[in-house]
Amino acid sequence: MAVEGSFYPHPLLAREGWAFIATSVFLAVATGWFAGWAWSIPLWLAAAFIVQFFRDPARTPPPGENLVLAPADGRIVSVERMHDPYLKRDAVRLSVFMNVFNVHSNRSPIDGEVREIWYSAGAFLNAALDKASARNERNALWLRTERGADVTCVQVAGLIARRILCYVQPGTRLRRGERFGFIRFGSRVDVYLPADAAPRARVGDTVYAGASVLAELH
Repeated sequence: MAVEGSFYPHPLLAREGWAFIATSVFLAVATGWFAGWAWSIPLWLAAAFIVQFFRDPARTPPPGENLVLAPADGRIVSVERMHDPYLKRDAVRLSVFMNVFNVHSNRSPIDGEVREIWYSAGAFLNAALDKASARNERNALWLRTERGADVTCVQVAGLIARRILCYVQPGTRLRRGERFGFIRFGSRVDVYLPADAAPRARVGDTVYAGASVLAELH
């Protein structure tokens, strides 16, 4: 896990991918120049895939201070009541699975302060599996709203992901939809909410970070 203390304006392509994009384009151009453009076609396809993976569109959060927004693009794979292992409480957990074609920037689900961060090394199981939440490499943020509601947002590495990036520290104040991290190449984000939270997303729904509503806090 890497930690930095600053944000940056949303570019068209995430800065986490600039080196990958530049390398892939250079290899495609070099192969075409020295070996022939027909030989470079697979490399251009690979470069196109890398570009789409690292796209990073800006998002406008919907109004409503009690709304919990999706922290990641992807598909809802779990909505259930269970124990929050970080804050040791009963909670409602919603899980978003990101495949390699989703935007992989992670954004804050609420307006709040980062109270604590826990990083855990682990395995790299398929992030769509429920056991990935407890066994995979993960990074958990404890967020607290001004009204005192606690939300735990957990970045979980996946089968291909080998790099969880987090750009905040305890004491950082985040706005809903503000970018706080990135996970490379397939992953999952779990959100643990207070037990009285009302889910507004269902298993199978497609959600978008900083734009789609997951639940409402009371």
